[in-house]
Amino acid sequence: MSTHSPGQQSRRRGRGRPRDPEADTAILRVALDLFIEGGVEGTSIEQIAKRAGVGKLTVYRRWSSKVELLAQAIESARDRIPEAPAEDFASVPLAELIERALPAVAEALADDRFRALVARIFGSSTSHPSLMATYWEHYILPRRQATQVLLERAKKEGVLAEDTDMDVLIDMMVGAVMYRAIQPEPLDVAEARRYLETVYRQAGLLPPGRH
Repeated sequence: MSTHSPGQQSRRRGRGRPRDPEADTAILRVALDLFIEGGVEGTSIEQIAKRAGVGKLTVYRRWSSKVELLAQAIESARDRIPEAPAEDFASVPLAELIERALPAVAEALADDRFRALVARIFGSSTSHPSLMATYWEHYILPRRQATQVLLERAKKEGVLAEDTDMDVLIDMMVGAVMYRAIQPEPLDVAEARRYLETVYRQAGLLPPGRH
């Protein structure tokens, strides 16, 4: 007869083997790699487990489906483009703030891996909308919100007209970058930076002729 109380027995059964953060990281990294290489249909749990060096059960214990795993893999890569600290949006001059952000964004725009990720997500948006929803929530929305803050400040400082439609202007800026990212002719970093500077100039956020 057991000397342990039901609560103690339940706690013992519920402990199990602790999750290995390194295994989680490896699985997510491999899942993202395979998604970029072959899309949703070209990726399988078996492939992910094999390349990550874990058993299939290890993957299935953590994620209930391939799409759920891929969605989290996309989410885990959200720091690819660093964001400026919130306090900088109020204290740093507008043109300097943009100049600080340009190198990282230009590198991402010129990065074949980033471009392939965007193309894969767009390509699967109809068949697997949860992947686009994840990308929208963790990549697009935070950057739209940061751009909104930037544009509100530009309007307050008189750089933009009072009647500027913020949503339309943000769509134009973000849309230009996304459209350029999926074009077949890739840009190098210097070309990407020039393109981004042109976008900001056309939006009225950088002085004309700035190089």
